[in-house]
Amino acid sequence: SHLLLVMRCCCWGQLVREFVAQNNTSQIKHVIQILSQEFALSQHPHSRKGGLIGLAACSIALGKDSGLYLKELIEPVLTCFNDADSRLRYYACEALYNIVKVARGSVLPHFNVLFDGLSKLAADPDPNVKSGSELLDRLLKDIVTESNQFDLVGFIPLLRERIYSNNQYARQFIISWILVLESVPDINLLDYLPEILDGLFQILGDNSKEIRKMCEVALGEFLKEIKKNPSSVKFAEMANILVIHCQAADDLIQLTAMCWMREFIQLAGRVMLPYSSGILTAVLPCLSYDDRKKSILEVANVCNQSLMKLVIPEDDEMDEAKQSVTLLAEPTPEESVSNPEVAQPGWAGSTQGSTGGSAVEFSPAISERIQVTLNLDGIVQVLDCHLHDTSIGMMTRIAVLKWLYHLYIKTPRKMFRHTDSLFPILLRTLSDESDEVILKDLEVLAEIASSPAGQTEGHGPSDGSDARPSPVELHVPARASQLSSSGMKGLECSPSTPTMNSYFYKFMINLLKRFSSERKLLETRGAFIIRQLCLLLNAENIFHSMADILLREEDLKFASTMVHTLNTILLTSSELFQLRNQLKDLNTPESRNLFCCLYRSWCHNPVTTVSLCFLTQNYKHAYDLIQKFGDLEVTVDFLTEVDKLVQLIECPIFTYLRLQLLDVKNNPYLIKALYGLLMLLPQSSAFQLLSHRLQCVPNPELMQTATGFKRASASNIDYTELLQHFEKVQNKHLEARHQRAGRAEQLDRRVVL
Repeated sequence: SHLLLVMRCCCWGQLVREFVAQNNTSQIKHVIQILSQEFALSQHPHSRKGGLIGLAACSIALGKDSGLYLKELIEPVLTCFNDADSRLRYYACEALYNIVKVARGSVLPHFNVLFDGLSKLAADPDPNVKSGSELLDRLLKDIVTESNQFDLVGFIPLLRERIYSNNQYARQFIISWILVLESVPDINLLDYLPEILDGLFQILGDNSKEIRKMCEVALGEFLKEIKKNPSSVKFAEMANILVIHCQAADDLIQLTAMCWMREFIQLAGRVMLPYSSGILTAVLPCLSYDDRKKSILEVANVCNQSLMKLVIPEDDEMDEAKQSVTLLAEPTPEESVSNPEVAQPGWAGSTQGSTGGSAVEFSPAISERIQVTLNLDGIVQVLDCHLHDTSIGMMTRIAVLKWLYHLYIKTPRKMFRHTDSLFPILLRTLSDESDEVILKDLEVLAEIASSPAGQTEGHGPSDGSDARPSPVELHVPARASQLSSSGMKGLECSPSTPTMNSYFYKFMINLLKRFSSERKLLETRGAFIIRQLCLLLNAENIFHSMADILLREEDLKFASTMVHTLNTILLTSSELFQLRNQLKDLNTPESRNLFCCLYRSWCHNPVTTVSLCFLTQNYKHAYDLIQKFGDLEVTVDFLTEVDKLVQLIECPIFTYLRLQLLDVKNNPYLIKALYGLLMLLPQSSAFQLLSHRLQCVPNPELMQTATGFKRASASNIDYTELLQHFEKVQNKHLEARHQRAGRAEQLDRRVVL
């Protein structure tokens, strides 16, 4: 019966051939309708097989005229693609193959329905059906390749939908078609790349190595085309898609997306600026990758550097709303994904296309002129977020600080609007474990403290009356305008001293506050931080301002410790060579002003005060101070500091002092001061060291006080007043020690009770 059915259906083909000869179109349609309704769509499987064979026979009989009846011929065959019987699905493939082979280019208006049916058969579990669909697929590809009438615009929506299939065979089918379309010269698939790019990156994460390789090839071909024709590429529409996939967990997806991002930044230039915050969100974490992801790290580093170069001084010169750096780009207001700055942290997960759902909606846009603006708020928000994240790696933190420094250099006016919000986290970053991070952090803080933009009205604190101190930072007190006796000019005592802005003093206050609250930071990094600041800023300004702040410090123990630290830096650091020379002679009003400012704070620590007098060659005053030591409480810490001072005297810093011991006549108080130190010391190695040094002094009998000896260069300094100030400060320290001892005694009593 099956054979008879087949023969009967084939007879319909002969009948159609006769009707073609007679040009009887109505009868032809009638025959096709009978084959479709009564056979191909019949409930009986054998009838459906016969109908499929009959429709193929009719197509062959129609020949070149089959194009007039393709809709009627194709639709019932495609319906059989969904048949539960695999043999019927195979017959349907065979029938459609014959129909398409005869019609050739005439089937292109029906391409979408054919493609839709083939995409389903590509995932068919039956190997015979799959083999038949592959033959039909190759035929259809040949037709598309040969034709110049392919409707790409009509096909893209279907491709965009099918590209999100999770089936491996369907994905393979999709990629194969993309490769074919990309290879046809007359088909410009690049114009519609934004609509399928997200899907391509998702296919790149397939478990099949073969599919991943095919997708790599397809993406590689697109990237080659982009490099050849960058002027026709819609960079803006694809920027956020790349941002999403640059954050992918899959290494291949992330590396590929990062490579695309690198090319986009280099080819599109400032067109990518509106997407900077999203790009940084994706790129910055990659900079801390280890050798296991070295390739991603290297590409991310290039992306970061290239993006940084796009920021120019002109971005700071005009108001953001009127910025007129106009470039040729192609996004339209309706394009959701091309909307700048949507790729913020957490945004990627909200995009359907990025999670394997529906495709991201796009609409082709014509080129138009747009204004490219630097969204500084978004960039600073991302950088600030990364600085607050304690889990990020060292290289990422360094990159963030480099960005901040770069922005303060290129766009200082706009950046100072964010300084108040950035300042606390920059101060906290000084406690970082990495020296490199601290160095970069200090560069940023130094730029903030010295930039002329910081003097702009409305930026930074200028008066303490409006200050609202927080647990993290102090604002400039009302007395900030009364440094020493010459106001803020005390910080600018030398013509060569660069002008510091209103943030400089605020920085000094907060830095000392941080040292006070984190003593470990002061012990381990204090000297390092201050020395680096002396290189980045003016050393005289730093010591002048810190001395003025410490003069009013209520925590006397901290003040003593901080003064000791500053004194050690002053005496031993190579960075302070020029400042030491300035203090050594006191031959200018500025140097004497600085000495007096330092002296008043140095009084918190008796031994450092003496060392400052030794440095400035105020030997008589040093001797007078040592005479006062008899009234002080001599503790182990005190003797330890005297010991360290003796060691310092033997260092190269005090070479000039040791040579002056040869001139006994003009330096009697120097020798007396050294003997005073010797008398303070117990029998120790320091005692022996200083004793041996003094034994080398020639003609001891000449050590008589030279009446009327007065140092001319320091004649304007009131040493009597300085000595009184020293006694006053030491009395405060003595009282504070007694109070601490009293509290400790009370605590001990409570414990006993």
